[in-house]
Amino acid sequence: MFYRLLNFVFKLFVYGGYCRKYNIPSDFRFNGFLIRISGDGKLNVGSNSYISFYSYINLQSETELTIGDNVSIGHNVKIYTSTINTGDFILSGIKTPKKSSVVIGNNVLVGANVFICPGVVIGDNVMIGANSVVSKSIPSNSVAAGCPAVVIKSYDR
Repeated sequence: MFYRLLNFVFKLFVYGGYCRKYNIPSDFRFNGFLIRISGDGKLNVGSNSYISFYSYINLQSETELTIGDNVSIGHNVKIYTSTINTGDFILSGIKTPKKSSVVIGNNVLVGANVFICPGVVIGDNVMIGANSVVSKSIPSNSVAAGCPAVVIKSYDR
């Protein structure tokens, strides 16, 4: 009963605000509660896609996240469009941001607990295995998994 009430409150108040702020289409589904989106970047979402429980999207200003059609984002997925420039931090102790857009193609399945780093492009028809860290782009028609994620299977069309 409590979870139904919590889910209702999130859908009514929180997710409605996200839809207005980021211009998310009405057929995008927020499957569950505690899904967070923050930042001043741009969010482009295709049709028939969803995101699940406890996931987080970080949209820094001057960056974009593009989510294609028929994309399934599992629970506890983190997608970031910025990070700290490690070279600057190690050499000078200054935290300078490194910003870059993220693209997720059409017909993509992102497993649970996946972390997607800034600048990544995930092609069409891709599956990302659970608990993966996607730090480099993944080509279309493939399956990737691991930490860091690597292509473990490719399909020819």
